[in-house]
Amino acid sequence: MENEKAILALAALAQPTRLQAFRALVKHEPDGLAAGDLARALEVPQNTLSAHLSVLSRAELVTSERHSRSIVYRVNLAVFQRVVLFLLQDCCGGDPDICAPLIKSLQPCCPPKRKERSRV
Repeated sequence: MENEKAILALAALAQPTRLQAFRALVKHEPDGLAAGDLARALEVPQNTLSAHLSVLSRAELVTSERHSRSIVYRVNLAVFQRVVLFLLQDCCGGDPDICAPLIKSLQPCCPPKRKERSRV
């Protein structure tokens, strides 16, 4: 990731309402959330939220898709992952004793369930 793209993404998240919107959308992955529902959840006027979502969209942190009369927003987890990896790419000078706890804390809170093998 280039510095400019990382700066754009971090700047987009550096505002309270946009950060709240991003975090709310993360909670609603993979289905996303309609703009009106998100505005009500955050108690923000729809036109204000629309401006914030535009900033997040320009930073490629969220995507949108029209469903009939509503627009559903989703987090672009691939871009967010690239931002986090960009920040950590030179983590601790490669010292695993320092890096390991940081990387471990980034593990998902809800790892995917493993499919059970059928026993014969």
